Amino acid sequence: MINILVLEDRKCSREALVKIISEYGRAGEIYIDSAATFEEAKEYIDSKKTYHGFFIDINLDEEDENNREGIEFAKLLRKNRKYEFTPVIMVTSIASLEMTSFREIHCYQYIVKPYDKQTVEEVIRKIVMHDKVAEEKNIIVKKDGVNYKIKCDAICYVQAISRGVMFKLSREQIKVPYMSIKKLMTILPEDEFIQCHRMYVANKRHIKLLDVVNRVIIMEDGTRLEIGVTYKDKIKEFIKAQQ
Repeated sequence: MINILVLEDRKCSREALVKIISEYGRAGEIYIDSAATFEEAKEYIDSKKTYHGFFIDINLDEEDENNREGIEFAKLLRKNRKYEFTPVIMVTSIASLEMTSFREIHCYQYIVKPYDKQTVEEVIRKIVMHDKVAEEKNIIVKKDGVNYKIKCDAICYVQAISRGVMFKLSREQIKVPYMSIKKLMTILPEDEFIQCHRMYVANKRHIKLLDVVNRVIIMEDGTRLEIGVTYKDKIKEFIKAQQ
């Protein structure tokens, strides 16, 4: 499921863009939320839903040609670690705003109105591919002289053991000698894994419960991982980002 948020103040333009996006995806593949104001859009990103792409109109008040609330909203997104690298497509009727969009909020692309169906569909195709690639992240580890490719999503957590680390996967355990947690953290995707103890690294997707008070993380398989004192603030920041 790909979640898209459209922020466009003009109803006719908003509905036209939503229609093009919805017609591209197969049934159930793309879900679209739409907002007319900065405040409405903020309510969406403050929810627990995760968006995979944003279409944002730069000017959210057609009566004020200097309105740039769309750019302000995009800046807000970039301050959220959850959306630091998520594709943001800026929409404008003024081509000269292109450089502002790229420079200030590192937008993925910009589209000049009126919407061209082929251009929008090409952007959606890239967003879908971007998400699929993200889901297929792998790491390479060496064991007994052989390189093993491990899907990141299959890793529940990693535990430091004597002279190496142990990967707890969905269906098996893999012990990799001569690797440290410190070294491991340099190859794991930072946005998907979090170190909670000098001996544990958890996959954020497989966390069932976080209890900072009792300093414990409960994983989906029921395993309890201790939260080290020095990692407590990092866990608090992670919890805050999810709210």
